[in-house]
Amino acid sequence: MKLEKSDILKALETITVAGEGKNMVESGAVKNVITFGDEVVVDLVLATPALHIRKRAEVDVMKVIHDNVYEKAKVTVNVKVEAPAAPTEPAKNQIKGKAIPGISNIIAVASGKGGVGKSTVTSNLAVTLAKMGFKVGLLDADIYGPSAPIMFDVASERPLSVKEGGKSKMKPIENYGVKILSIGFFTQPNQAVVWRGPMAAKALNQMIFDAAWGELDFMLIDLPPGTGDIHLSIMQSLPITGAVVVSTPQTVALADARKGVAMFQQDSINVPVLGIIENMAYFTPEELPNNKYYIFGKEGAKYLAEDLDVPFLGEIPLVQSIREAGDVGRPAALQTATPIEKAFEELTKSVVQEVVERNDNLPPTEAIKITTMAGCSAVKK
Repeated sequence: MKLEKSDILKALETITVAGEGKNMVESGAVKNVITFGDEVVVDLVLATPALHIRKRAEVDVMKVIHDNVYEKAKVTVNVKVEAPAAPTEPAKNQIKGKAIPGISNIIAVASGKGGVGKSTVTSNLAVTLAKMGFKVGLLDADIYGPSAPIMFDVASERPLSVKEGGKSKMKPIENYGVKILSIGFFTQPNQAVVWRGPMAAKALNQMIFDAAWGELDFMLIDLPPGTGDIHLSIMQSLPITGAVVVSTPQTVALADARKGVAMFQQDSINVPVLGIIENMAYFTPEELPNNKYYIFGKEGAKYLAEDLDVPFLGEIPLVQSIREAGDVGRPAALQTATPIEKAFEELTKSVVQEVVERNDNLPPTEAIKITTMAGCSAVKK
């Protein structure tokens, strides 16, 4: 029997290479078909060197020709592997990995321990960036103690569902020019979140990738205190542009802040540390605005930054109005013509400057890949 090339191609259009959506002919995997009487030679070019995919392709080609064209055909399948060309070096400020389309910079705000005002600093950084004209988002990743809804006076709000690209996505709540998502929007005020790590990671991934964030210059991620599972989940999901560590000046807090910096700097993670922020640097009573009382010690975080050779981004005083502003849902940095506004403006300028320098001088960050327990163990720094 004389085989026709057109019949062979028609049969090959009914099968695909494993992992590809298009049929073999449409995808370009079939490079050539030659027929000689009852013999046929099919040349395939695959993008993957995986042996099981190559063998599957050979078997599928033989079977479809025997079933649909001629059961006694003598079929030879030649498989060649051509890996995709290596991409050209990307622009230095491009985010690599599983990035969120439209988001230029992702900043993780962390602390070695709780109670140092990390969430307060994050919310005030966010509103100050928005006041400067940047498009800003805030992801409250502190699963077990979400505070962003209270600090932005949106605790009673609930994200709506919107259609984007044919998919249903969460629309972040927006206030003061900042787009916000938090697990606090999905729980009751008196409800404790008692989740194991995988459940928390899944919830965070949904708030990251199933949300209509739109175009953002900065996404700030308010991480939980410490160095643990949530931190790894975030850094495995996203290519973090850089991290900011918040600490108070006393020795106990600095010891944990040192560990926070070490977490980002260890080889298996390697996220650039943009710098350290000293919160509650000193106390200034309202009636004595020129007086400074160093309740928790003086310039401890500044000295730590020098010791670790990372930038010192600035200091924020311990002022009653900062706490009051957070409690009533209007971040203190929104107060105009005040020392607090100026302090957060200087701090935010330092953060932006470090991001610019980081993007100019370092390659893009990739989402980390932790494949062994060594990537999750304690390391010396």
